[in-house]
Amino acid sequence: MPEPLEPYESYAAREAIGHGDGGSAALAIGEAESLERVPGAGPPGGEPAGKPRSLWSDAWHDLRRNPVFVLSALVIVFLVLIAIWPQLIASGNPYRGDLAKAQQGAEPGHPFGFDTQGRDVYTRVVYGARASITVGVCATTGAALLGSLLGGLAGFFGSWWDGLLSRLADIFFGIPVILGGLVFLSVITSSTVWPVVGFIVLLGWPQISRIARGAVVTAKQNDYVQAARALGAGNGRLLLRHITPNAVAPVIVVATIALGTYIALEATLSYLGAGLKPPTVSWGIDISAASTYIRNAPHMLLWPAGALSITVLAFIMLGDAVRDALDPKLR
Repeated sequence: MPEPLEPYESYAAREAIGHGDGGSAALAIGEAESLERVPGAGPPGGEPAGKPRSLWSDAWHDLRRNPVFVLSALVIVFLVLIAIWPQLIASGNPYRGDLAKAQQGAEPGHPFGFDTQGRDVYTRVVYGARASITVGVCATTGAALLGSLLGGLAGFFGSWWDGLLSRLADIFFGIPVILGGLVFLSVITSSTVWPVVGFIVLLGWPQISRIARGAVVTAKQNDYVQAARALGAGNGRLLLRHITPNAVAPVIVVATIALGTYIALEATLSYLGAGLKPPTVSWGIDISAASTYIRNAPHMLLWPAGALSITVLAFIMLGDAVRDALDPKLR
């Protein structure tokens, strides 16, 4: 019995597919097959369809597998904990001294030895983390907020505002940091951390403002911003909903690296006598006091200097890891 003939459309479509013609019939069959699939079943071949990840989720996915980020993050978490609760690992009083033990080395219960006033160096190193972490975090937050605000507005609106901000930033860039700190902080008698924080913010915001300005200028030229503007979105909505989430990554990278630099700057100013002042416990103050006794009692200098170096290195390593994760060009 002869086989029944197939409809002409089906035969033509299979011929087109078989010979690679890729005509409209092949496209129609492909669309029909896609419509027949059960929603959520994934693409053909049994592989599940993964949900596309955003920049932040993709960056976090990479950071969790970066040993540099994990190590530096653990060190920073430990430093933050002892800055908030130094009693966790140090039960002594950083201000109490015994002149009979001045400049003595390590002994049971005092692993780092004693300074020139017989105070426990270990306890002072632990308590010194509070001032350094406070200055670094507060100065970075203030500089990032001020620089992002001014730089973002200049990059978005442009015109005379952009030119004014650029000239103002050039003025602050021309001020030597150390010399400016010596002049600015020498007339302030307060022993708190806030004058140092204010000075660092004053000289730190121009760098972040330039980064923020460039990121906003790049983001506002994207098609999705132009489409939102064409649909009637106002300047506030464009800045908050479309530009800021896509321009904040470079600012976070620069601010993270700058945090370690600000901690080193505070220690430098305190070493020169213009930063934090006694009775505040600071690594810079202890390094300054121990520098003249490095031959007789090197432990007085090495331990606070080592704690400062580890802290600055941890924040710089963290910033480098975040930069590698947030910049697609470096992957």
